[in-house]
Amino acid sequence: MLHLGIHLPQFGRAAGPTSITRAARHAEELGYTGLWVSDHVVQPASQSYPSPYLFDPLVTLTWAAAVTTEIGLGTSVLVAPHHAPLEMANTLASLDALSGGRLTVGVGVGWSAGEFEALGQGFHDRGKRLDEIIDLWRTVWRDDPTTFHGRYVSFEELRVLPKPAHDIDIWVGGSGERARRRAVQRGEGFHFIGVTPDELRDPIAELRSARPEPDFVISLRTGWDPQGMDPDRIRAESQDYEAAGVTYVVAAPWRHDLDSWLRSMELLAEIIGLTPR
Repeated sequence: MLHLGIHLPQFGRAAGPTSITRAARHAEELGYTGLWVSDHVVQPASQSYPSPYLFDPLVTLTWAAAVTTEIGLGTSVLVAPHHAPLEMANTLASLDALSGGRLTVGVGVGWSAGEFEALGQGFHDRGKRLDEIIDLWRTVWRDDPTTFHGRYVSFEELRVLPKPAHDIDIWVGGSGERARRRAVQRGEGFHFIGVTPDELRDPIAELRSARPEPDFVISLRTGWDPQGMDPDRIRAESQDYEAAGVTYVVAAPWRHDLDSWLRSMELLAEIIGLTPR
């Protein structure tokens, strides 16, 4: 079974408090599995992507959580090396506790050297730092008090509360072998972004060989938008992705106003065959 999540109107001209509220509620009504957001703190003016107008991901998810009751919440992806590890551990645990255990955290190393420079963070060690951040989060979310000794962060007997309402799943995002290895060693899933079914088959086979358990999630974010794509193409791709082993798709419409965004959500729900709540 292919689960379907929707990216919230968190960015660009469609973004805003009313848009996020209405899209979150409508997604829950339509039967989507989760609400998803992206993470960029700043954008060098020389970059053409992503939209520089982007609401903070965890503030956006908190807003969405407050106007819904059941639908999942997720990051696609949180660039964890941008953020202070302990502070982010508390923020994620707080969001999970306040939402009743609805959070999934997709994480990645990031790609914009200019963004890392602006934030005063190292670019070339970001993979090693992400590995340590994941280990730190697991420890902080589990132990009270918490002791942790890493290469970048070390502390003794700290209390970081509240704890999450459930064991937060971490899906590692990326495209290369290092990211897949990180997912195998430290994650509950792998999150592809913008790849075709043919490009997925060999990496998924590699992941499944190492992590055959059914609850290890193979997920994908893609730009399905029924108002800008042939619906038959979306149907065919959904079948091909599922056949390749994808179990969860996050769709990101590319509409510029709220009404069009909501309409794309409705059309996509019909195409995939979601069951309204």
